[in-house]
Amino acid sequence: QVQLVESGGGLVQPGGSLRLSCAASGSIFRFYGMGWYRQGPGEQRELVEGITSGGSTRYADSVKGRFTISRDNAKNTVYLQMNGLKPEDTAVYYCSAGTNGSSDYWGQGTQVTVSS
Repeated sequence: QVQLVESGGGLVQPGGSLRLSCAASGSIFRFYGMGWYRQGPGEQRELVEGITSGGSTRYADSVKGRFTISRDNAKNTVYLQMNGLKPEDTAVYYCSAGTNGSSDYWGQGTQVTVSS
C-alpha cells in the first residue's frame, strides 16, 4: 500500500510559478512510476507529466516547456515545477503511483488556481 500526499497548490497570477510536491509512504518508492494528473471543472482527468522509475519522462503537449516533473528517491517525493502558468491550468492536481504504466494509487489532490 502506498499513501500519497500532495502539497504546494494555491492561487497564482497568470505567468507565475508554483511547485507541487507529492510525498509517498513506503520504502519501495523508487520502483514506482509517478505521475501528475489534473482535472478542471467539468473536465476529465488528464495526464500532465509522468516519470518512470528509471527517470524517463512524458508530458502533455499543453505543458511542454513550462512544467517539469522530477523525483527524489531519497525523500520519497515527486515534484512538479510549473512556470508560465495560464488560467487554463486551473485544476485539481493529483499525484499517482503505479507499476507497468498503471496508476494504482492516488493522492487527495491539491487545488491550483491561476487568476488575476
